[in-house]
Amino acid sequence: MAAQTASDINQMLAFRTNSTFPNVNIISTSLSTVLQPARVVSSSRFLNPFVVALVVIAGVALVAMAIGLLIHFLAFDRKACFYRSSFQILNVEYTDELSSPATKEYRILSEQIESMISNIFKESNLRNQFIRAHVIKLRQSGRGVTADVVMKFRFSKRNNGDSMKGRVQAVLQKMLNNSGGLEINSSPGITTITSQDTENIFTQACGARPDLLTLSEERVIGGTLADDGDWPWQVSLQLNNVHHCGGVLISNTWVLTAAHCFKSYSNPEPWTAIFGASTVYPKRRARIRSIVVHNNYRSGTQENDIAVVQLNTAVPFTKAIHRVCLPEQTMSIVPDSTAYVTGWGALTYGGHTVSDLRQGQVRIISNAACNAPTAYNGAVFSGMICAGVPTGGVDACQGDSGGPLVQEDSRRLWFVVGIVSWGYQCGLPEKPGVYTRVSAYRNWIRVQTGV
Repeated sequence: MAAQTASDINQMLAFRTNSTFPNVNIISTSLSTVLQPARVVSSSRFLNPFVVALVVIAGVALVAMAIGLLIHFLAFDRKACFYRSSFQILNVEYTDELSSPATKEYRILSEQIESMISNIFKESNLRNQFIRAHVIKLRQSGRGVTADVVMKFRFSKRNNGDSMKGRVQAVLQKMLNNSGGLEINSSPGITTITSQDTENIFTQACGARPDLLTLSEERVIGGTLADDGDWPWQVSLQLNNVHHCGGVLISNTWVLTAAHCFKSYSNPEPWTAIFGASTVYPKRRARIRSIVVHNNYRSGTQENDIAVVQLNTAVPFTKAIHRVCLPEQTMSIVPDSTAYVTGWGALTYGGHTVSDLRQGQVRIISNAACNAPTAYNGAVFSGMICAGVPTGGVDACQGDSGGPLVQEDSRRLWFVVGIVSWGYQCGLPEKPGVYTRVSAYRNWIRVQTGV
């Protein structure tokens, strides 16, 4: 028999609906639904939980993959590129104050140059690649000044080095017309240098910590224990191969320390200088040639508690061993400013020295506050400086004597502002550490060492 079409069936059901069958309407609707293609039946409105889970997992995986690719592109597909350049500035006359990074004049001009370079790149198409610029030296050029500068960029590894250098050069050319009040002579040329070249440049200068060695964007300080290279000027002065005092490297042959370290042992023969964060596994050792104690040192009051030690051989500067900056005599040390003291001294009063270098963050305390009746009651003289925390707990202690109290300036250079000298016990409230004020002895240091 010939197959009935859907139209024929519907006509039959419609007829029956009009006659004697009470449920024909329901049957007609159901059958029409069956014959209509691609309509989902009501029982499928709720998805299988297993399928939902698979869809969610797949979505998360895709998002994670996209994030991973983005991180890889941003972090691993980029390489650091360093350039060196020199800018001859015609409208600034060179003076002796521009010979030392410790002077206000040096800092102001260097910051002006660094800001000028930063601004020109941040307004260019290299704004996302430029990291930092740093003046490494100001030198005399006729009557004017030449600034030697190192710049850091991050470019894709796929970029051609010569083309990137050309782009940097083109941006610097625009600086001639937007120099912020500085008159620059001709177009500054640039030289591509390696990261190792950059590190070598900074280790030959003073006061650079790891973040500056790589022109990092972030300052790096923290923790209690110090790693090799964190405080590369720190010295352990050992008597018969046992740690006795701290010291601070101010040149490749001279160490600054405290006079009281040599009160009983002034013969240089049994002394050794140790470099590195560990006294057990040092980076380097050096014999001592001579010890120069301030001739007006007073053991009773600890006045003029300063000495310099000459090494028997010059120490090659490396990432882990190089000198700190010395302050000028006019350098201002602001009360309540942050400073750091480092050393291998005892952790508690009367305790033993430690083998791993430790660091402590303290605040500068004015001499007036330090001389209060509840503190040292007038025992702190003008050639001294106090540092600590109001509640105590962070302080130098036995074995830290002669070590450095340092501060960072606005250009991330570190200066030794104090030498650990004396104090009442260790870490007590209202009894901060007392340090020899280095700026007060700047001329004495220059006469004795030539630094």
